[in-house]
Formats: sequence, structure tokens, C-alpha cells
Amino acid sequence: MNDEQLVAESHGRWVFGWDRREGDAPFDFRRVFGEFYDFTSPDVRLYDDFDPEHRVATTAAGYGAIWEPAFREMVSAHHAIDDGPHVVAGGDLAASTLRFVARIVTPGGVTDIRTTTSLVWRRTPDGWRIVREHNSTEVLSPGELDGRFDDARGS
Repeated sequence: MNDEQLVAESHGRWVFGWDRREGDAPFDFRRVFGEFYDFTSPDVRLYDDFDPEHRVATTAAGYGAIWEPAFREMVSAHHAIDDGPHVVAGGDLAASTLRFVARIVTPGGVTDIRTTTSLVWRRTPDGWRIVREHNSTEVLSPGELDGRFDDARGS
């Protein structure tokens, strides 16, 4: 596999790391995403506008601390890739972009979203690792993804 293919495959698997099923073990960011993020780089900047506080994490562990509470409270989260990944790679850096949809089920209800995610990956001795992330999310109309996730609660 060439670098573009490796990064594309990793970005696709990264999306499904966010899936949650009812009854899953408590969400542990490092356990789920340890193979994707650079947990040692001082250059990390990770942002997702779905975070109500719009925080920018400067470490992978800090990013996990943003998302672990929300994902531990979820009943389920189901994702599907809508477009991509699209990758450019050269030297020790690569960038990938993809769009996904998700149905998030919490005790308070169902939220459908469409997110465009852009990741910058750095080649490390352990493989390609995320050092930059920017996600832009649109909350969809209720029921817009009905039928998309046959095994999702609330579909």
C-alpha cells in the first residue's frame, strides 16, 4: 500500500472508532484511538465545532478528555462515510478529508449530523499519526437519516 492508501484506510477506520453500541464498555479514548493520534507530539491541535465549548486541544489526551464524558453517556452512535477519504501525501506529512453522517442516541433523544473532517497526519516510527484535526458539523433535520442505520436505536 502507498502512503495515500494507508492514510485513507486509517481515516476510514478512525470514523468507525467513534461508533458506540448499547452495552459497550465505557468509552476510553486512548484505548480506541491510540493507533491514530500522536500522543507525544507538542505540535498537536485538535478541534471539533460539535464541542459546545469550542475548545482546541493541544494534546491527544486533552482531546480525549473533551469527548470521553459525552461518549460515556451515549446510548449509541452510528457512523457512515458519505464522501472520501481524499488524501494528499508527501514526505512525512499527509492530509485527508472525508464527510460522514452519524446518528447519535442519548437518553435525551436522537441527533443526526453530517460532519466534514480534515486531518493532518505525520509519519512516525509507529506509522501515520494525527497531529491536526478540524471537524465542521451540521445538525440535520430530525429523521433525515431514517433508514440509513438499520441497527440504530431511534431509526
